Amino acid sequence: MQGFKVVIFFLLLMSCALRAQEIVLKGRVLDPEGNALPSASVELSDRNQVVAREASGPDGQFRLKIESPGEFVVTAEAPGFRPVARPINIHRTGNSAIEIQMTQLSSHAENITVTADVNQTDVLSPDPGEKVFVSQDLLDANPGRPGAPVSIPGYPIETASSGIKAPQYFAPGVAGDHGEPIAQYIAVGSYLVPNNLSANAHGNGYSDPNVFIPEVLESVQIDGGAFNVREGNHSVNLAATYGLRSRLDPFLTVTGDYRDIDVVAGLSPTPQSWMAFEAAYGNGFLDRLEHRQQYKFNGQRLFTLGQHRLTLFGVGYYGLSYVPGLVPIFSSNSADANFPNFGDTIDPRQKDQTHTALVAVNDAWQLSGSQQLQLSGFFRTYNLSLFSDFGQGLLRQSEFRTVAGASANYENKLTEYFSLLAGFDYEREAPRRDDLDHYGFFNRSQPSYYGPFTPVDANNVTIASLTPYIAAEGAFTRYFRYYLGWRRDEIDFDNDDLLHAQNSFQKWVGVNSPKATISFLPKDSWYVPLISLSFGQAFFTEDPRIGTGTSAGTPVATSHSYQLVASKTVHKTDLRLTLGHVTSSAELAKIDPDTGLQFNEGPSRLRFMTVAVRRNFRSASLLVTFSKADARDLNSGEPTPEAPRTIFDLLGTIQKLPFHLQARGEFEYVGSKPLGTGCLPILTAECKGTPVKEFRGALVRPFLNGRMNAGVNFLVASGDTGQTTENFSPSPIQEVVGVRIPSYASLSITYRFGRTAAP
Repeated sequence: MQGFKVVIFFLLLMSCALRAQEIVLKGRVLDPEGNALPSASVELSDRNQVVAREASGPDGQFRLKIESPGEFVVTAEAPGFRPVARPINIHRTGNSAIEIQMTQLSSHAENITVTADVNQTDVLSPDPGEKVFVSQDLLDANPGRPGAPVSIPGYPIETASSGIKAPQYFAPGVAGDHGEPIAQYIAVGSYLVPNNLSANAHGNGYSDPNVFIPEVLESVQIDGGAFNVREGNHSVNLAATYGLRSRLDPFLTVTGDYRDIDVVAGLSPTPQSWMAFEAAYGNGFLDRLEHRQQYKFNGQRLFTLGQHRLTLFGVGYYGLSYVPGLVPIFSSNSADANFPNFGDTIDPRQKDQTHTALVAVNDAWQLSGSQQLQLSGFFRTYNLSLFSDFGQGLLRQSEFRTVAGASANYENKLTEYFSLLAGFDYEREAPRRDDLDHYGFFNRSQPSYYGPFTPVDANNVTIASLTPYIAAEGAFTRYFRYYLGWRRDEIDFDNDDLLHAQNSFQKWVGVNSPKATISFLPKDSWYVPLISLSFGQAFFTEDPRIGTGTSAGTPVATSHSYQLVASKTVHKTDLRLTLGHVTSSAELAKIDPDTGLQFNEGPSRLRFMTVAVRRNFRSASLLVTFSKADARDLNSGEPTPEAPRTIFDLLGTIQKLPFHLQARGEFEYVGSKPLGTGCLPILTAECKGTPVKEFRGALVRPFLNGRMNAGVNFLVASGDTGQTTENFSPSPIQEVVGVRIPSYASLSITYRFGRTAAP
């Protein structure tokens, strides 16, 4: 017995000695946007022999244990991405934690949808309602034509004129006509470059996704907007972040039909850079010919200098076209007798000219395995000259602006229980000659005559903000995670009225925006879903122009948002329920950029519910979303005009059809929207628009071992986009107006140089 005890003691000593010799390599796997990537397979190999293997956890973390130091190769693999492998020299005393970032989509990722779940949040992306769709599983909204670069399921795209005029995304219960409560960002590295333009001549918060070439986009992320300290001005109801590719295989794409042609070319001059070019000409499918021209450049370059990873991104854009405008969508009556329809327009002089240039840089400085410092900045120029007619005669909205911004933030993942993010942002928007001018009515006998104009407002505006923010995130028990954040925006408004000097003013306004999220993460074997509760305050700056008014309006509109997300995977089917409640403050003496008149709006309340069901198959995918919303003015009880109440979306892809065909299709339904009051036959009754149905799709076949793709893109639509109400002078009666959505089909050929499809 005594000998047996000695043996046991000896074995314990040996076990402790061996355990003491174990070396642990810690690290984290990230997706191309810098978000944690769970369930990735991480392997450590020595001369093609795997010595350690582990899957990354919900926060992307992994730990690989080995017995001896040396030179190894660490490899990370995740569905939808190409494997990443790199050599590493592991020391006996251990190494600093490493980060492995997936940078390219797999050639087999055509049917992959990556959806951030409740258990995939971190200090940079805390919103559990966030969804990430790789672009292969999205459809070009308008292949070969201007507009939003991709169609995002559940978020309709609308424009009020066609042509090159920038479209806007809508959300359940949110009227995002000018982008005021919906933020757009460009992810340059991990830097969120704002795409909204405050106090824009055409609409406050106006954003233009036209500047992107669709082929350079790798992902689009959608979140609630109010729950992330890094998302600021205009992030009230929604925030959309466009993610960029790390490289482009050389390609040439030609898309065309009998009225339009579009040419796109892209290449990667080096493994760490890419550039793409696009030129488009056409007349559109409406009766009013657009005579459209668009030219785009997008480019990116990555630099690795020691512990620094620099990302440089640039955009150049020029667009010019005539724009079909809003016309009555119901039968003509006495209220619009003075405005005949001249082929999908009431005024053929309507046109748009826009150009912009943007340069942005992000420096991610890896201080250690758990610490990172980011220094970023951008500069942009923008010009707009838009002629529109909303029934009161032709008007021109024009401006030229510069926008500059800078950011510094520090991230430190101290433990699994506490990650820290602290930062400071600066942004300055300076629109000059922010003008509104009125011309005369269209004269059929002098179709090209504009006549003298009457200035309504002319301003030099500067809106500058200084923003410190801080956030903490982590796990406080095995099944619960938390996120706490706070940002303070000090905003300087400087309005120089060039027509009425007495309306000029300068003032500072401070806004606090706390954020909080708590998540419950049960085991997969439990029957209960993952649940997350979020709270956040958000804001957007108002247009400081006074127009035809006499005093300044509300400088900042604020909101309080609550969100519940529940998700569960059942038999390989992902189910998600999102409930939201948003209350917004009253906006007094708000400026109408189309008329120069002031009006009051709110306070308001929005309640919405969204159900999403997703299933990925071996060579196909299916995503269904359904949303219901109720948005109302809290004083009058009336529905918020132009806010969609019912949205249904069905998206499917399949990669293996007979004859090597691949197909993608999306059906989108937006129910009739409330549009205010003042229409015939009952002026006090609610004006209603018409439902919109769109079925867009693509049928593609690869040739030459994947070097060439030929396909057909199509849109079958009914209804009108941009639905609103306008009165036609001199009648005060409101008319429901919109732009007819045409159905069309186009051919597309893509040739990829110097590569073949992966087996």
